[in-house]
Amino acid sequence: MYSRIRDLREDRDLAQREIAQFLCMSQTGYSKYETGENDIPTQVLIKLADFYNTSVDYILGRTNIKTPYKK
Repeated sequence: MYSRIRDLREDRDLAQREIAQFLCMSQTGYSKYETGENDIPTQVLIKLADFYNTSVDYILGRTNIKTPYKK
């Protein structure tokens, strides 16, 4: 799961600082999500999935399909 959020960020050529700003948190706090040091709260997972236009299941590694579910 943690490598997926890093890969999604890097695919868009974004810095951790930029994602942390989007999430209204510190870069250090966000970095701990990418390294697996801290678990990612549900609300943050939802925000990241919306930001990257994917599903929470993709971020969690439950599917390899990046396309988000239809609402």
